[in-house]
Amino acid sequence: MINKVILVGRLVADPELSYSGGGIAYTRFTLAVNTGYGEHERVDFIDVVDFGVAAENHAQYLEKGRLVYVEGTIKIDSYEDKEGIRRKATTIQASRVTYLPDGRVREVDEEEEKPAINIRRGNNYTKKKKKR
Repeated sequence: MINKVILVGRLVADPELSYSGGGIAYTRFTLAVNTGYGEHERVDFIDVVDFGVAAENHAQYLEKGRLVYVEGTIKIDSYEDKEGIRRKATTIQASRVTYLPDGRVREVDEEEEKPAINIRRGNNYTKKKKKR
């Protein structure tokens, strides 16, 4: 069986960093992903969650409007709402998030340089150096 998702989209808001009862960091964010073209174009809003050190880094460096590439798996949770109706929530559990260059100009504090591209594999988080 295969459960793999690849998305490229823009964050609709700044990521939200939280911690589980066990102290594990997790970040939630929503991507706006365009599909189709012309009169058939539409935008899907897809919820993404990430865990660990990468989640803390995403909360620090990602911002509303940022273009990102996400690899992960589909996770579907089932729950009962306040009225007792059975509901389902679909989320992408990220295994890799790459910050993409999008041509937007950003102000960067000289003391805290934002990475150009970040790649996450498992819990290892690496930073690619900028070409000069």
